[in-house]
Amino acid sequence: MNRQDRANAVDRDMAACLLPDAAVGALGRWWSENASVYADGTPGAHAVRYTPGRWAQITPWPAALASVLVGGDAAVSRADVTLAVSDALRREAFREALVTTFVWGKGKRGTPGGSGPATLAKILACDGLDTALASAVAALGEHGSQAAYAALHGRVPWLGPSFFTKFLYFTGTALTPADSSRPLILDRVLSRHLRRMAAAVGRANGHDPDGSIAAWVWSDGNWSPHRYGVYLSFMHAAAHQLAAGERWPSGASPDLLERALFTTAWQSSG
Repeated sequence: MNRQDRANAVDRDMAACLLPDAAVGALGRWWSENASVYADGTPGAHAVRYTPGRWAQITPWPAALASVLVGGDAAVSRADVTLAVSDALRREAFREALVTTFVWGKGKRGTPGGSGPATLAKILACDGLDTALASAVAALGEHGSQAAYAALHGRVPWLGPSFFTKFLYFTGTALTPADSSRPLILDRVLSRHLRRMAAAVGRANGHDPDGSIAAWVWSDGNWSPHRYGVYLSFMHAAAHQLAAGERWPSGASPDLLERALFTTAWQSSG
């Protein structure tokens, strides 16, 4: 059995096992602490703070975001971004949609390779950006989430999966994907959660006793379109798993699980 065969075996067992009991318990506690914030079963109220003045060099600047001339900080929620992206897509203003999702995703944080505004300026200056964004939007509606991911994967310098999946996620709230699995955000934090679960499954089934397969497939970035498809399948199934229990809202959307996993930790057994 080669490395890919072992990875496939771990993926199959993860799909069968889904979230371990420790994760289910931790997520149930998260919900009990956050139920009033996300009472509608979605993460729409999840807001981030950003400093508009730091983004003064960025154009086009979406009207849904606070003016760069306003001093101090502002806040923007997932619900706000959803409305802004929906409006931008109706006008085929794909750059505007990207800027909105990037600012929400970055917030007030910097990056190891430079500030958020500096990185975004480099992305907006890339040849082929408009074609790549338009292709991803079209692929989402015609072929589904994994195809939309493939349309952006490695296509635009500086725009990696941690941020273009945010663009896809909000685009998926405005459009109906061709498949049943709406796009979700995938970043390093979420990948590391999947890596921990995969490592535990791999030890149990004997296909990955040292965790090397889990580390390979759930790396810190540059996930393949296939891996993104595996991620979506797992997350949508895990959302159903939680909804069938008593400690998670029955009608919750899969992105609520994505939001919860991002901020939740649990002690692994074994």
